[in-house]
Amino acid sequence: MRKHNILSLILLMLLPMIGGCSKDEIIFDSELPRFELRPGYELLEVIVPQGTLATDKIYIVGEFNGGMDAVGNPLWQLEKASDTDVKWGIYLDPKTFVNGKTLADGYTFYSVEQGEERSLDNEPVIHREQPGVGKRCNVIAYRWADYFNKPANPDEIDHDGYVIYVVDNSGYDELALYAWGDAEIFGGWPGIQPTGKVEKDGILYKYFDTGAANEGMNVNLIFNNNGGGKQLGDYNVTLNQDFYLELTPDGVNEFDPSNVVTHDGYTIYVADQSGWDELYLYMWGDVNDLNGGWPGMEVTGTQVINGVTYKYFDLGAANCDAGLTEHVILNNGNGKQIDDVVVFGLDRDVYIELKSNSAIEIDPATYQPSGEEPTPDPVPDPVPEQDYNIYVRNLTGWSDFYIYAWGDEEYFGGWPGAQATSTTEIDGVTYLVFPIKGKGQIENLIFTDNAGNQYDAMQVTFDRDYTIIANLESAELKN
Repeated sequence: MRKHNILSLILLMLLPMIGGCSKDEIIFDSELPRFELRPGYELLEVIVPQGTLATDKIYIVGEFNGGMDAVGNPLWQLEKASDTDVKWGIYLDPKTFVNGKTLADGYTFYSVEQGEERSLDNEPVIHREQPGVGKRCNVIAYRWADYFNKPANPDEIDHDGYVIYVVDNSGYDELALYAWGDAEIFGGWPGIQPTGKVEKDGILYKYFDTGAANEGMNVNLIFNNNGGGKQLGDYNVTLNQDFYLELTPDGVNEFDPSNVVTHDGYTIYVADQSGWDELYLYMWGDVNDLNGGWPGMEVTGTQVINGVTYKYFDLGAANCDAGLTEHVILNNGNGKQIDDVVVFGLDRDVYIELKSNSAIEIDPATYQPSGEEPTPDPVPDPVPEQDYNIYVRNLTGWSDFYIYAWGDEEYFGGWPGAQATSTTEIDGVTYLVFPIKGKGQIENLIFTDNAGNQYDAMQVTFDRDYTIIANLESAELKN
C-alpha cells in the first residue's frame, strides 16, 4: 500500500485551484467595464496614465478623424468614468470616419494639459485595437509628453531679452500671452504660448522670453486661454527688467520671488508696533494650550507684504482642518498681553496691527505702518459728456458690421458690440454712424461681422469725432 505524506495531499488538493488562476484570467479593477454598450457604436475604454487630471480634456486622434485637427472637437473628446479617474471612454460611430479609414489604420490620444501620448521610451504611440460595432475593448495610454519634459535648469537657459515668469493659477487649459502698446511684440491675437517651463528656488514657472529687440518698450500684457474666449485684464509693463507674476482666475499679481513663503496651514500676521522685546501667541477655546502652553508659540518667521514687514505664526494644517474655534492672546511672555485679539475658527489668514495697549485686524492691501488710513487720491471733477460720432466707411464687403469697444469700459456693450444707428454722406461718400457720449474714455475698437471675421482696428479717446476707413483686414484714420 503506497503512502502519501500530508504535504503531498495538500498540494494535490490545491492543483485545480492553482490551475484556475492563470495570469490570463486575472482582471484588475481598472479593466472592469465602466461604460454601457451602445448599438451602432464602437466603445473604447481607455486606462489613462497616472497623474491625469480629472479636469483634463483628452482626445482621440488618427487617420480616421483627421489627426490633430480633431483636437477641440467634442465628437472626439473622451469622457471620464463617473466612479474612477483611471478609466475614460469614447463612443465612436464608424459612419463619421473619413477617407474609408478605420481604427486599424492607427490612432493615439492627446491631453490638452499634458500633450501627446508617448511610450515608456518617449516615442509616439500608435494603437490599432478596434472593438467592432456594438462592442468594447480596453486600451492603455502609457505616458503623456509632459512626463518627459522636466523643468529646465535656469542656469542653462539662454534667454532672448527680458523674461516674464508666471506662476499659472489661472485655471486655463491653455495659456497664451498677447501684448499691445508700443508694438504687438508677440504678434496678433492671441499672442504666443510659453517659451518653456523652469523651476527656480522650488517654484515652477511658465516663462515667456520677450525678445532683446523689444527692450525698453511699454506694453500691456493680456494673458488668455489661447484665443478660447477667456482673458485677464491688461497688465502694463516696461521691458527693462524680468517680471515675476502670479495668475489667478481674477487677475494678475506681481510678487517678489525671494519673499515666497510656504506656510503650514493658515497664518496670523502681526505688524508689531508694540515695542515689546518678545512676542508670543497663545490660543485657548475648543482646545486650550493649542500650539503650546503659556505664553504660547514663538514667532514662526517674518515676511514682507506690500512693503510691510510682518511677524507671522503658522497655525498648522492639522489644526486648521479640525474645525476648532480659538481665542488668540498676543503677549510678551513677561506680563504684557492683549486678550482675545481675534476669535475665529482657524479658517482663514488673519492680519493684525499690534500696539502696546491695543490690537486690531487690518487689511494688508491698504495698511500703512503708521496705522493711519491712507489718504485717498483726490476725486477729479467729472468730465461733462459731449455728443460725438464715429463715422465708418465700410469697405470690408461684410454683410454685417459691428464695433466692439473695450478699455475704460465695454462702451458698446458685450460682444459683438453695436451696429450703426444710421448712415450719412461726407463728400459724397456713405458712412456708417455710431453715436457716442464722450468724456475722455480710452477705448480699443474691434471691427467684426459677428460671423467669424474680426480685427483690432485702433485705440481712440472719446473726446472728438472720428472718421475711419474700414478695409477688409485693417482700418485707417481719416481725420
